[in-house]
Amino acid sequence: MRTAYSVETVRAAERELMARLPDGALMQRAAAGLAAACADLLGRVYGSRVVLLVGSGDNGGDALYAGARLARRGAGVTAVLLTPERAHAEGLLALRRAGGRTVAPGAAGELIERADLVVDGIVGIGGKGGLRPDAVPLADAAERSRAAVVAVDLPSGVDVGTGQVNGAAVRADLTVTFGTHKPGLLVDPAREYAGSVRLVDIGLELPDEPELEALQHADVARLLPVPGAESDKYRRGVVGIAAGSARYPGAAVLAVSGALRGGAGAVRYVGPAGDAVIARFPETLVSDQGPKKAGRVQAWVVGPGAGDDAATVAEVLAADVPVLIDADGLRLADAAAVRARTAPTLMTPHVGEAAALLGVAREEVESARLSSVRELAGRYGATVLLKGSTTLVAGPAGGAVRVNATGTSWLATAGSGDVLSGLTGSLLAAGLSARDAGSVGAYLHGLAGRLAADGAPVGAHDVADAVVRAWRDVRR
Repeated sequence: MRTAYSVETVRAAERELMARLPDGALMQRAAAGLAAACADLLGRVYGSRVVLLVGSGDNGGDALYAGARLARRGAGVTAVLLTPERAHAEGLLALRRAGGRTVAPGAAGELIERADLVVDGIVGIGGKGGLRPDAVPLADAAERSRAAVVAVDLPSGVDVGTGQVNGAAVRADLTVTFGTHKPGLLVDPAREYAGSVRLVDIGLELPDEPELEALQHADVARLLPVPGAESDKYRRGVVGIAAGSARYPGAAVLAVSGALRGGAGAVRYVGPAGDAVIARFPETLVSDQGPKKAGRVQAWVVGPGAGDDAATVAEVLAADVPVLIDADGLRLADAAAVRARTAPTLMTPHVGEAAALLGVAREEVESARLSSVRELAGRYGATVLLKGSTTLVAGPAGGAVRVNATGTSWLATAGSGDVLSGLTGSLLAAGLSARDAGSVGAYLHGLAGRLAADGAPVGAHDVADAVVRAWRDVRR
């Protein structure tokens, strides 16, 4: 599992470690890892042209020491000093002894344009509010150039603690981060500025519970429900789907398609789209008598394509089993009824729906996804899966937020969320907790989107069909 820790936790761990190490040893560890990553990216170090963008903090020192290592291997290294009087003195001396040179920012434009590699050491993990005006031209020049851009610990200008980007920031091809991932490297919009992320172990001792977790294949494989020799369809779990309407029958079909591939033993459908569901999936158990009379289920999914059917949403919320609320169900659900539930509740809004639930502008949620998902989970007393390019799953009692980035932009297609709801609801019925069901559902759905698209447009039904391939890929 990939984990991320807050800036405060990282700083405390660094202080503890530095107290046990000789002066400068921790920075040398970081610089060695940074230099190795830069060398790997360059391929051929000797004769390459490297420009360091150096601020006044420890990130600038890391960049200078790494630049010295590259210079000793034959690279031509130039450091652009944004605040020469505050540059890391020992790092600067090491660079000059290795044959590197320094210039003022005004002389950097042509150097960056001709560089093979630009190293961003402008701002450290305490930076907030975007780049200072004097650093913006350097970031712009690096983005225009053909050089590969490597960020030291984080792209300068992003808020690495929250994932917010409030102003200009460096766009990196590779971010080399030290000790642990930081939240902003895993959460959009900052994540897209980081490029690929390489973690360098510098020996930090960190708490057991991180701020963020990102499941990997092995983690998901351990959580997938697998039937035993004595399993039958009821022991595997039955998921109820209360979805669709005369206007949106396809939402019911797509939610059922996801549910049939999610590990539960059977799917019960309740709603006005029964004929469409049976025509496509004859194995579905269909009822038009409402959720209470549908028969036994271990979890419900309610809301996709529901239109204005508030009565069905209320009936499902009254059930004493886990409930997933999506789409129209989020708008129709009574907040007090959600908070009063004793069985687990999983809400799956996209950014616009989350903004409506929180009573804020969409842009506010987009720029502060991490705080928004936490606030929504706390306000409703529910687990919340916030959809997006990075999906976030937060629990009502706090703790580590799960983050998932397996998806693809091709998943931004009508009905894709209905497939995710059915898939995740089926995992709930199979016995996974709301947090695990949301995390595993998002992981499989995103991976299925990649497999189905393979670089080309896809429909939601293609994504549903690819869930089986994603499941097998994870199990292997």
